[in-house]
Amino acid sequence: MSIANLSEYLAHTLGLKAVSQIHWNLSAPALFETSIRNREARVGTGGALVVNTGTFTGRAPNDKFIVKDEETRDTVWWGEVNRSISSEHFERLLIDMAAFLKGKEIFVQDLLAGADPQTELPVRIITQHAWHSLFARNIFICPDDLNRTLTVDEPRFTVLHAPDMQADPARHGTHSGTFVLLDFTRRLVLIGGTHYAGEIKKSIFSVLNYLLPRRGIMSMHASANVGSKGDVAILFGLSGTGKTTLSADPERKLVGDDEHGWGDQGVFNLEGGCYAKVINLSPQQEPMIYATTRTFGTVLENVVMDEQSRELDLFDGSVTENTRACYPVSQIPNALFPGKAGHPQHIIMLTCDAFGVLPPISKLTPAQAMYHFISGYTAKVAGTEKGVTEPTTTFSTCFGAPFMALHPSVYADLLGKKISEHDVSCWLLNTGWSGGPYGVGQRMKISHTRSMLNAALRGDLKTVETRLDPVFGLHVPVSCPDVPDEVLDPATTWSDQAAYQQKAEQLAQAFHANFARYADGVSDTIREAGPLAGR
Repeated sequence: MSIANLSEYLAHTLGLKAVSQIHWNLSAPALFETSIRNREARVGTGGALVVNTGTFTGRAPNDKFIVKDEETRDTVWWGEVNRSISSEHFERLLIDMAAFLKGKEIFVQDLLAGADPQTELPVRIITQHAWHSLFARNIFICPDDLNRTLTVDEPRFTVLHAPDMQADPARHGTHSGTFVLLDFTRRLVLIGGTHYAGEIKKSIFSVLNYLLPRRGIMSMHASANVGSKGDVAILFGLSGTGKTTLSADPERKLVGDDEHGWGDQGVFNLEGGCYAKVINLSPQQEPMIYATTRTFGTVLENVVMDEQSRELDLFDGSVTENTRACYPVSQIPNALFPGKAGHPQHIIMLTCDAFGVLPPISKLTPAQAMYHFISGYTAKVAGTEKGVTEPTTTFSTCFGAPFMALHPSVYADLLGKKISEHDVSCWLLNTGWSGGPYGVGQRMKISHTRSMLNAALRGDLKTVETRLDPVFGLHVPVSCPDVPDEVLDPATTWSDQAAYQQKAEQLAQAFHANFARYADGVSDTIREAGPLAGR
């Protein structure tokens, strides 16, 4: 296939008739070189590409919309997360995007989402900038790596990405000048008004969260790895809970760090790369991820760098706490490619409790696993978002509410079915604070967290005595190898027991208030699996 074929296809399907040049499937070195030549990025020590995303250093959830039409009217879970937009507004914006890109060069990458050949989704990423094209090549699966070639007109989802363009809310029906619009009928995503590359990644995840469950495949905001005996673990968790860090274990093979499917043959990565938070990253605590920040081809977003020495300062959060590294999963020495493994034996649900009251590890019954999956609890702490000055409870359904297009019960029912079918052991792992809330206590030592996780995965905790937490109703091991016994009981780490009780009951009430939203959609067994306090 030639550029002429592609040019004709893009003109016919998207109206891109007058772009100055099309760069099709450029290699990583070519994209790297072009981004430097076009002054889009700088080079850091070791060869990483350092970029600044400007105003947006994270996602813009209020600017995401789904076209409401015959395909989606009765399938999408419409509401605060999934906002609707008309086909007419979508078409108007598409026409204006084509006009905006007139005379500009564009970069096109034909890639794959999903390591399972039976369910893979071809995706075409069209963007203004070489560095965004490199990001897409890093994060998705390159057909070249599978000795595959995708045809110009192969059925796919297309992302049209114009970060320099601003929408007109009055004309386009958007919330602001920033927009992330999904049209499932046209199999097309429109993104603009933001340079934050995570919007590209998460838009395709949203697409897969709509398509896969309707085929009986569980889509998950989770990392996954596999031990030497073939034992697979899934780690659910929101940003900042340690999902990427804990899955990158030198003793286990990495399947993937963020997004997976669970089908009839087992677990598979939905991506070909990783998008890790790198704030405060150290070579001692996280050597494998740290090494990627000094590797050619990695894209570093909003990382502070000395202009003379080109040394990176991963502890500097002056631009944002949400500094990121995007790199192919092959940069992790023990990663599996393509990312496929069997059915999991373990599910770990990660939470970062900034109130310091949840046990650091708890064994979950199947009903409790469903309760905590639907709840998706973690806590935002001061400094992570503008206006957040103290710990704030956050409940994100299914550990990924912003990306779940279907009703939560669809994902919950699929997970419950698979837990039952494969007799999966489930754990709640708290990577947050101990000895008091954020600002008073201390963050759990990562060495303790890893010891608890490894003990659960090895089966060391199967026969350990547990105690029933009187507030949360969780089954807490009384001992764990390489972890002091007192660490396992959060109450004993507080100097003020009355303050602990008050804060614990406050969090229990927040769980109940959040879960009331699902009173009509879940069984009594699951609803009663929540905290004991406040019932």
